[in-house]
Amino acid sequence: MDEDEARRRFAAARVGRLATVTAQGAPHVVPVVFALVDDVAYTAVDSKPKTTLRLQRLANIVATGQASVLVDEYREAWSDLWWVRVDGSARILDVDGTEAGLAVEALTRKYQQYVRQPPEGPVIAVRLTRWRSWEATPTP
Repeated sequence: MDEDEARRRFAAARVGRLATVTAQGAPHVVPVVFALVDDVAYTAVDSKPKTTLRLQRLANIVATGQASVLVDEYREAWSDLWWVRVDGSARILDVDGTEAGLAVEALTRKYQQYVRQPPEGPVIAVRLTRWRSWEATPTP
């Protein structure tokens, strides 16, 4: 798939997997909702229940400044399978900053659940610098 199609599928995906690495090199992957704005994927810590607010993904971004986001489509008809992975530099935004506000607006436009209760926690910004994709049956 070409980059335009990969970008379209990535932006439309309802859930992704955020991959980070600890300072010691251990992988860490969690499902996230996200919004794509230009070349930045935004996700935020929201009010869904968590075992702790000291989230490993945040510590990993502070330690390494890198992240990947993977989206995919699985179907029983394996000829319909595809995935898109983006890698890039990651940072945690100031919750009161302009960019975080724009990120929360984008997340709220994409996810109806956030209209009633916008995310209030830290916002993660992943500047996408490398796109990788695959599909079982290439689009014409």
